[in-house]
Amino acid sequence: MSHLSRRNFLKLSAAGLGAAAASGVHANFVIAGTKSTGRVIGANDTIRIAVAGINGRGGEHIKEFSGMKNVQIAYLVDPDSSLFPSRIKSIEKKAGYKPTCVQDLRKALEDKTLDAVSIATPNHWHSLLTIWACQAGKDVYVEKPCSHTMFEGRKCIEAAAKYGRVVQHGTQQRSSSSRAAEIASLRAGKWGKLQVSKAYVCKPRWSIGIKQDEPAPQHLDFDHWLGPAAKRPFNRNLVHYNWHWNWDFGNGEIGNQGVHQTDVAHWSLPLGSTLPTRVWCLGGRLGFEDQGKTPNMQLAVYEFGDVTVVIEVRGLVEKKGKSGSGEKTFPAKVSNEFYTSEGMVRDGKFHAKSGGKPSAMEVDPLPIVSGGPFGSFITCVRNRTPEKVNAPITNGHYSASLCHLANISYRLGHEVPFSQEPEGLSNPQVAESFAMLKENLKGVGVDLSKSVYRMGRTLKIDPVTEKFIGDAEADMLLTQTYRAPYIVPERV
Repeated sequence: MSHLSRRNFLKLSAAGLGAAAASGVHANFVIAGTKSTGRVIGANDTIRIAVAGINGRGGEHIKEFSGMKNVQIAYLVDPDSSLFPSRIKSIEKKAGYKPTCVQDLRKALEDKTLDAVSIATPNHWHSLLTIWACQAGKDVYVEKPCSHTMFEGRKCIEAAAKYGRVVQHGTQQRSSSSRAAEIASLRAGKWGKLQVSKAYVCKPRWSIGIKQDEPAPQHLDFDHWLGPAAKRPFNRNLVHYNWHWNWDFGNGEIGNQGVHQTDVAHWSLPLGSTLPTRVWCLGGRLGFEDQGKTPNMQLAVYEFGDVTVVIEVRGLVEKKGKSGSGEKTFPAKVSNEFYTSEGMVRDGKFHAKSGGKPSAMEVDPLPIVSGGPFGSFITCVRNRTPEKVNAPITNGHYSASLCHLANISYRLGHEVPFSQEPEGLSNPQVAESFAMLKENLKGVGVDLSKSVYRMGRTLKIDPVTEKFIGDAEADMLLTQTYRAPYIVPERV
C-alpha cells in the first residue's frame, strides 16, 4: 500500500465501508492505517516514539522514554488536548525539546521518520492502535491488557508477525530478574510438581458513585475517545479512569491490575501452555450501588491439565490511608503463590509441607533483556529482535485471555444466594478464596443472607481454535461490534 494522507485514507475507509454495507459483507475487513517497512535504525540513531494516551499510566511512559539517551518522544497523542501543555513542559524540562501534539494517532503514523508507538489508552483502543501502528511499520509497546476481547489479541499477534514488528506487552514482571528466577526455580521441579498457581488481586475498589451525563468539554474529542465503542453521551465517570468498570471500555479489576498477576500465573505453567480447557467464575459488584458494571469481588478458576489456576479478586479492602466501612479491615494483597506437591512458593521462598525454615533455590533465572520494561523494548527495537522482548505479544494475548474468559463466564451466569456454594470447592485453594470472599463481605457490613452473587457458566475451551466447545452464545462474546471506522479487521 502506498503512503496515504489521513484525509485520503478516511475517504477510502468510508468508501470501503459503504461498499461492504451494500454487498452485505461484514465491514471489519477494512484495514486501517498505512503499510510501511519502517526505517533502518543505526546503533547511534535516535529512536522517535509517539506516546498514545498521556493521562495516568501514560505519564510513566513519558517519564521513562524522555529520560533515555537517543530516544525522543516525537508525538504526544490524546483526545484530551488539555493534557498537552503540562506534558510538553515536563518533557522540555527533562529532555530539552518539545513534542508535536495530536488528538488522533493516524496523523502521527503518516510520519515516516516515526519508529515506534507506546500505547497507554483505555483498553478498548489497545488492539486497534497496535494493528494500525504495525501496518504503518512502527514497533509497539502496548499496555496491559493488549486486547479488549480475545479476538483482538489474536489479531495483534498476526499483525506483529505479518509486518515484522517488535511488539511488547506491558506486563512488567516479565522484566523482573527476581520473578524470572522464581519461575525458573518452579520449572526446575526441585520444589515439587506445580499443582495450583494462585493470584491475589485485592486492591481498594469501592463505589464510584453516580454522575449525570453532560456535554463533553471542548478540549476533549469525545467521539474519538469512544472510538470502537458505541456512541453514548459524555460522563465524568468514564473519563479519565472509571471506564475500567464499564464493559464497553474496560475489563474490570481482573483485566486491570489482575493482568499482571494472571501473567505471572500463566508464566509459571509448563512450557507450551496456551489456553485452559475449562473455566468458571463467580462474583458480583457488591457492597454498594453505583455506575460500575464489572465485579469488584470475583473468583476465577481455570483448568490447565494437571494444574489449576485460581484468581482471587477482592475490591472491598482497606482504603489507602483509612480503613474500610465495617468493623473489620482487610488489607490490600497483590501477589502470586504456587502450590506444589511438596509445599508452597511465595516471594521466591519455598515453604515445605513438612515445615522448617523457608528456603530459596539457587537457579539461573530465565533470560531477560535488561533495562526494565521500557529499556528492554528500546533494545529490541534497535537490535531488530522481536523474538527477545521480555513480554511477547503472544504471551500477552494468553494472559489477557484469562481475564476475558473469566468475564465471559461471569457475564453468562445467573444470580444465586450465598447459601448456595459453587461446585469445585474440593480444591483447598479455591475453597479458601470463596471463604475469604464471604468473610471480606461480612467484615465490611454486607448481610450475606440478603445478598446474592453471580455464578458464572462453566465453559469448555478448544485452545487450538480459541473458541468455546458447544456454546455459540459464549463464542459471541469473544469479539464485539465495532463502530465504523474504528474496526479491528478480520485480516490485518
